[in-house]
Amino acid sequence: MNRKPTSTHIKLTSHPSPGSAPLPLIWGAREPENRGPILGYPSESKQRNAIGPHSGSYAIYRALAVAAGNLDPGHVPDYSNTSPAVQIGPFAQWSDAQRIVSLDPWGHMVREVFKEHVDEGVPIRPTIAVTRARLALPELSYLLTTNQLAIDGLILLESGEINVTKVAVEPVWYLPGIADRFGMAEHALRRTLFEHAGNMFSELVTRPDLKIFLPPIGGITLYIFGDVNAIADAERKLSCRVHDECNGSDVFGSDICTCRPYLIHGIVDCVQTAQQGGVGVIVYNRKEGRALGEVTKFLVYNARKRQAGGDTADRYFERTECVAGVQDMRFQELMPDVINWLGIGKIDRFVSMSNMKYDSLVSQGIEIVERITLPEEMIPDDALVEINAKKAAGYFSIDATPEPEQLSETHGRGLDDY
Repeated sequence: MNRKPTSTHIKLTSHPSPGSAPLPLIWGAREPENRGPILGYPSESKQRNAIGPHSGSYAIYRALAVAAGNLDPGHVPDYSNTSPAVQIGPFAQWSDAQRIVSLDPWGHMVREVFKEHVDEGVPIRPTIAVTRARLALPELSYLLTTNQLAIDGLILLESGEINVTKVAVEPVWYLPGIADRFGMAEHALRRTLFEHAGNMFSELVTRPDLKIFLPPIGGITLYIFGDVNAIADAERKLSCRVHDECNGSDVFGSDICTCRPYLIHGIVDCVQTAQQGGVGVIVYNRKEGRALGEVTKFLVYNARKRQAGGDTADRYFERTECVAGVQDMRFQELMPDVINWLGIGKIDRFVSMSNMKYDSLVSQGIEIVERITLPEEMIPDDALVEINAKKAAGYFSIDATPEPEQLSETHGRGLDDY
């Protein structure tokens, strides 16, 4: 394609002006036509009402494709036959501006609920997609032979695959709501985001009239097991695991942490609940290494394995903080948004030992009936450090808190053993 720029003029930022009035938007409005659509880049429309580009962290690849001449920057997507495979919502939480601040609840229905704008040629893009799929996990054959799972032909098929509904969610931040969730002023949030993200989005500080920010970060994938219509039905049991990405364990099976075992445990619980007439939900957040990133995570691994005395639970969190300056940057304060989006008011079985996730959900008025821990036999030997450190830090466990001598005991392998 090799298209050349049509102009050498570069617009560094924009400012509010009568000639560039954004599309009206009332976050939390009950009816979508009153709420209004989200309109961000790559739109060139003067009515744009969002800061930043669509597609989250993949926006940079889109820009690179344009630079390489592989993508026409004026390409208009054809969304024929892309509508959700199943209907989700609307729910009462969608019209509560305090309950959902980090995603667009109408993001999967924009072509339908904002049809008038679409017909006028306004380039509205979905930020949520809903499809159906099957999961094939190597652990399933073992679980079937040990009778921990049983084929029912609907959820778990004869082929050994699991039927699921999948939902992909891109981040859409309502800045006043984000600021309120963290107990800070909106202008302080905007300035900090601007300054500490390399001055990437100048409109954060020049366009206070634009209240929506499309951050270039990872999104969320939901895996729903069973009847989607059962999710918001308090009379039917719901199992849920909120899982933060750990590529090394989730995909490649690294044994230094319990991430994949806990993910598999959550999937099994979701399948069993769905087979009993309920529904299961896995929330998979793209927050690698506690949102510190994989490079930082691997540096911490090295530091833990090389420190005097070896890898110990009493220094588990300390070593992370020494490298990253903080123990965790996942900010579970935003995590309940997707639970609220699903219309969930009660979780019967919460497959997690995280006190931060539990506290965040409860603070949003979501009832948790039972908390499910990871069975001891599923904990890799090299992950005992992590488990003991979390128990000592107050994470939920049905076992006793480790004694001090257990916390300082070296577990697993040193760096030279790999």
